[in-house]
Amino acid sequence: MSRRAAVVGTSFGARIHVPALRQAGFDVVALVGVDAGKTARRAERVGVAHACTSLSDALALDLCAVSIAGPPATHAPLASEAIAAGCHVLCEKPFTLNAPEAERLVQEGAAAGVVTVVGHEFRWALGQATMAWALERGLVGTPRLFVSASFNSMLRSFRMPDWWFDPSRGGGWLNASGSHRIDALRQWFGDVAAVSAGLPDVSEPPLGVDDSFTIRCVMHNGVDVSLVQSSAAAGPGASMTRLVGTTGTLWAEGDTVRLADDDEPKGRVLEPPAELALPDVDALAAGSLADMTLMELPPYIRLAQAFLQAIEGHAPLPGPQPATFEDGLACMRVLEAVRQSAAAQGRWISVEEGGAP
Repeated sequence: MSRRAAVVGTSFGARIHVPALRQAGFDVVALVGVDAGKTARRAERVGVAHACTSLSDALALDLCAVSIAGPPATHAPLASEAIAAGCHVLCEKPFTLNAPEAERLVQEGAAAGVVTVVGHEFRWALGQATMAWALERGLVGTPRLFVSASFNSMLRSFRMPDWWFDPSRGGGWLNASGSHRIDALRQWFGDVAAVSAGLPDVSEPPLGVDDSFTIRCVMHNGVDVSLVQSSAAAGPGASMTRLVGTTGTLWAEGDTVRLADDDEPKGRVLEPPAELALPDVDALAAGSLADMTLMELPPYIRLAQAFLQAIEGHAPLPGPQPATFEDGLACMRVLEAVRQSAAAQGRWISVEEGGAP
């Protein structure tokens, strides 16, 4: 079976998708971008033979798979084109601009019989994966309450692409990070039932897109969730994550997860199983974004490996499983409910019905 793949996107695509797919066993033969000169330079830098200015050109290279890392507004048309060509698709988050686009892609992928996954690589991040492992084993009893808050200065310290500040193209912090947090909730607890949310703007002058979010969720399994994030907070980064269950509490300190219960009220470090270990990518991380590559690439390699396993019909690897297009659709429905709630001053919105529960 062919393992030939193309990556769409010369920034995150070239930096993360290309090496992740290669490490997983794909033969990355094309890099696709809109600027011919930039695409050619990036393709040469990462050792990809063909620099293409359209996905159509890349599809002529007899591809097995297409990995999409362009701006969010391009995801749906590119994924649809790849599916129509019979290719398996890995699509970045946020999956699409809206739920109808996502629903159409789910239907197209199913009709074509191809493997379709979303780029929620942090399912394999050690802290998130360890939390999932602990929940599967009932280490906190029945989960009841989850709180996560984080603050960073990314919008004050990083130069972001123009599309990032254009809501019509999928920009904003809710899409960028909120999509990952919603996927984590669904990985741990299942589906979201209803949300009450706000999208406060802490930047001056305003950016034109959300730079922060506050989300209160009720999960179908009864877990009460509070999420708070800001990407424009001056000062050092800070974060806190706590999951309270009927018999214990989990909390994360970076990649380390601790468990406290009545027997060990001060808590102990959980040792994750060997299958959750991530690959060493020190030799692949370089340049000004090396620290981000060290965070993003190891779990993305695991995602790419799971993608290939599914394409070749092998049994799933132990540990986390990739987010499917169906998961992407579910996430888009939650994000739409968040925006609807924020526009209604935090009114509770049912995710399934688009109305008050």
